Amino acid sequence: MWVPCAGMGLCSLLSFLDRQVFAVLAPTILQDTGLSTQDFGDLAFFFFLGQVIGTPLWGSILDYIGLRTGMLLAVGIWTVASASHGVISVFTGFAVARFVLGFGEGATFPGGLRTAVESLPSDRRGRGIATSFSGGTLGAIITPLVIVPVAAAFGWRAAFLATGLAGALWLMLWAAIARPPYLSGSVPRAASLVWPNPLERRFWAIVFTYALPAISVGPILTIVPLYLSDGLGVSQAELGRVLWLPPLGWGLGYFFWGWVADRWASDTARPIGLFLLLTAAALPFGATTWTSSLAIAMFLISWSAFVSGGFQMLSLKVGSLAFPREQSAMMSGIASASWALLNAGISPIIGRLFQQQRYDEAFWLVALIPGVGIGAWVVLGPLEKGQREGNPRV
Repeated sequence: MWVPCAGMGLCSLLSFLDRQVFAVLAPTILQDTGLSTQDFGDLAFFFFLGQVIGTPLWGSILDYIGLRTGMLLAVGIWTVASASHGVISVFTGFAVARFVLGFGEGATFPGGLRTAVESLPSDRRGRGIATSFSGGTLGAIITPLVIVPVAAAFGWRAAFLATGLAGALWLMLWAAIARPPYLSGSVPRAASLVWPNPLERRFWAIVFTYALPAISVGPILTIVPLYLSDGLGVSQAELGRVLWLPPLGWGLGYFFWGWVADRWASDTARPIGLFLLLTAAALPFGATTWTSSLAIAMFLISWSAFVSGGFQMLSLKVGSLAFPREQSAMMSGIASASWALLNAGISPIIGRLFQQQRYDEAFWLVALIPGVGIGAWVVLGPLEKGQREGNPRV
C-alpha cells in the first residue's frame, strides 16, 4: 500500500530538483546573464504566481479525472518548462518559464495528499503524506550536491537539460504504478470540478495553519542562498556543500511531526498546544543575521525548515478531518496555493531588502509571520459540526 506514496515521493523529489536548480546556480546565472538580485526576487514571484493559479486548479482536476492521468499531464507540462531554462538568457523568457514551471508543479502536493488518502487508512495518513511530500526535501538536498558539479563541468545550461531527462523517467514510472494493484481504480471521484469556496471557515482554517506558518521554506529555498553568498561571502562551490542542510531539516520535520500528528492529532480538530509550540519554535529564524558563523546560520535556517515541515503536516492532518475524501486534493490545493500566493507577495519584498542589505528586517519578517497565522486561526474558532464531518475515518 506504500508504493503509490513512494512514487509520489519521487514526484516531489523531481519537482524540487526542477525548481531548485535556478536558486542553487543563482550566483552563476546572475553573473552570466546580467540579472540583478531584484530581478531574481521578481522571478521568484512569477514561479509562485504559477503555483497560486495551478495548485487549486490541479487539485480539482485530480479529484475529477483521477491521479494517473492528471499527474502525467502536470509533470509533462513542468518538465518541458524546466528544460527550457537551458536555452533562455533574458528576464522575460525566464519569467515565462518560471511561471509555467510553477503552474505544472502545482499538482505535486495535491497529488501527494490524494495518494495518501486513497491508499492508506486514517491512522497512517500523516506518515503517508510525509512520504509523498518528503521527496521534495530529498530533491532540495541532492540538487546542490549534484547540480553544482554538473554546472561546473558542462555549464549551467546543461543542468536544466538534465532535469528534462529526469522528468521523462518519472513519467514512465508513474504510468507503470498508478494502476491496480498499487493504486485502486474504485476510489470515489468528485462528480464535477469543484472550486475552493473562500466563504467556508474551513477554507480559512487551512490558510491560517498552513500558508502563513510554513512560510520560511519558500525564502529558504529561493532567496536565502543569495544572503549566504552576498551577506556571508559564501562561494558558489561552498554553497553546493551546505545547501542540502535546510531541506534535510525540512524532511526530518515532515516525518517527526507527521508521527506527532498521527499520535496526538489523529482525530483532533484543534490541536492548539501543538500549533503554539511550533509558533514559538519558529522565532529563532529571525536571529540568523546575528551571527557571522556559517555553521550557526545554517543551523538556524535548517531549524526553521524543520519547524515549517511540522506546520505543514499538522495542518494537512487536521484539514483531512474537515474535508470529504473526494475533495482531499482540493484541500491540499487550498493549502499549497495560499502558501504560494504569500510567497509570491513576499519574494519581491525580500529581494528588495536583500538588495539594500537590510537582512535583519527580511529574516524577522519571515520569523514573525507564523504567529500571525496561528493567532488568526485561534480567533477563527472551531468549525461548525457539519464542517468537521467531511469523512474523517475512511
